[in-house]
Amino acid sequence: MGILRGGHPDEVPLSREERLAIAALRRLASRWPRSLWLFSASGDLCVMRRGEQGDRVLVAQDEPGASMDQTYVVTSVDIPNDGGDW
Repeated sequence: MGILRGGHPDEVPLSREERLAIAALRRLASRWPRSLWLFSASGDLCVMRRGEQGDRVLVAQDEPGASMDQTYVVTSVDIPNDGGDW
């Protein structure tokens, strides 16, 4: 079975360009440094550096509603994304 998009009975196979982009992303994931992680912040795909303990650093870490520490943003990548839950 090939990679499909959509969740309907009339699913459309991905284009060659889409399949190549997914394959490139999987290759990148296989060699991604453990010191970095990705964070979706209001549609910005941010490359974040981990803290000294290898953790994802939060502002006000011990308080409810803590958020990611923006000083750990290395750069952002222009790939459409959404950090919302299903």
